Amino acid sequence: MNDLELNLLVFAASAALILSYHLYLRARLRRDPSYTIQAVNARAREIWVHNIMSGKGKDILAVQTLRNSTMAGTFLASTAILLIMGVINLIPHGEHLTPLMKALEQHALAGDLATLKLLPFLVVFFCAFFCFTQAVRLYNHVGYLINASGAGAHSPTPALVAHVLNRSGRFYSYGMRSYYLSVPLVFWLFGPWYLLAGAVALVAVLHYVDRTPSQLLEADSEADQDDAPHAPAPDWHYARQPAANDIATGRPQPATAAGGQAHAQTALPRQFAGHPQYRVRIADPTAFGPYHA
Repeated sequence: MNDLELNLLVFAASAALILSYHLYLRARLRRDPSYTIQAVNARAREIWVHNIMSGKGKDILAVQTLRNSTMAGTFLASTAILLIMGVINLIPHGEHLTPLMKALEQHALAGDLATLKLLPFLVVFFCAFFCFTQAVRLYNHVGYLINASGAGAHSPTPALVAHVLNRSGRFYSYGMRSYYLSVPLVFWLFGPWYLLAGAVALVAVLHYVDRTPSQLLEADSEADQDDAPHAPAPDWHYARQPAANDIATGRPQPATAAGGQAHAQTALPRQFAGHPQYRVRIADPTAFGPYHA
């Protein structure tokens, strides 16, 4: 196997490894929508849009947040252009990279192969530039849409604005992925096995940074539990046959509906009234025990 075949084989194996990882992420998200931090951020952006558009006096907050995102995307897009220009300047002088490769390889590669290794850099940096420019474009659109609510029947809804904002967030994430792909490509300049090692290291790092931190998931679960009001004390039975000591103890009496069936009609405390978790109607007059959803 010559050098060209070995390099192409290792390149294909590294690309397959990175692609398999992202396919795994996609399949895992179908089972667990909160598995990646990107999915959690997308949900946070939706909540942020609804919060901004539902309240007054939050226009400055929206503008400042979108301005920060736009500046970050603009900076990264400009950096991608500079890197593209640098790679283009290196392509005509690919044969001059051979002495550098000798430092870590037992033999020097041909100038054509060294030039071939620079082409993937152009691809990933062009992808990064395109993704970041799309993110900036959509961030600018969101700046107008988010302040156009209530302008009539055709005014944008929070769901539409959140969709556009999440699209810009996805383009931003794709641009960052393109930057990450340049790391194993740098190692490839020194040999094919360095490329494979860089791809393995990249997948390991991405697996760490993509997962939602366990502390965030635990906090989210605790917040969901705290949002629901606590049930009344279990010794109160809101649907049961009246006992002899109910009147004496002040326990609530079930009201009798048409047809002789008893229903729990006891007034709940204000913090429980109307909550779907405690909206119950029990038709069995012999039901015993605390009501439940």
